[in-house]
Amino acid sequence: MNKEYNTQRTKLKITDYGRNVAKMIEYAVAVEDREERNALARTIVNVMAEVNPKMKEQENYQQVLWDHMMIMSDFKLDVDSPYEMPEDNSIEFKPSRLKYKEGKIEYRHYGRTMDHMVRRAVEMEAGEERDQLIVQIANAMKRFYIVWNQDSVNDETILQQLSELSEGKLTLPEGAKLDSSDYIKQNAAVAAWSDRKKKKKKK
Repeated sequence: MNKEYNTQRTKLKITDYGRNVAKMIEYAVAVEDREERNALARTIVNVMAEVNPKMKEQENYQQVLWDHMMIMSDFKLDVDSPYEMPEDNSIEFKPSRLKYKEGKIEYRHYGRTMDHMVRRAVEMEAGEERDQLIVQIANAMKRFYIVWNQDSVNDETILQQLSELSEGKLTLPEGAKLDSSDYIKQNAAVAAWSDRKKKKKKK
């Protein structure tokens, strides 16, 4: 298994939300369907608010979260934001100290962020929005699994782990399907190629 070392990771533009949120934003950028991107962006903003609860102390915290998400995506996330696009992405952000839960993480490749998303889905009322979030969570889990293990994974494994993380309260909606491993790998490869191309241009 290939491990990702800190020295090999790209620097986070805003560190307050952690690397898993950054990966979620990177994944959202690569999603082709605009409606799905919009839904995922709203979910990410909610997760950011839970990961960094001090943001809620600000009067305009929702706009700040959307601005931060855009900045973290290098302004590549094409979604219908309820706010105007921030103009200056050179603002210096002072990261706040994150408080981590004590206790063992059942699946390290998902991290704490996925726990927040699962808990949010469990607390939501049954309906279309909850179903969409469950599918997004399962797809994100599959992507994290593939990135961490550098291998394919069958949907049954992902759904079993989703059930374990939610204590049996979350299941994939009837008729819903997860993205294929090949599709996820292809998107990851395209994103990596685009990133390398961008770095070459900067040089």
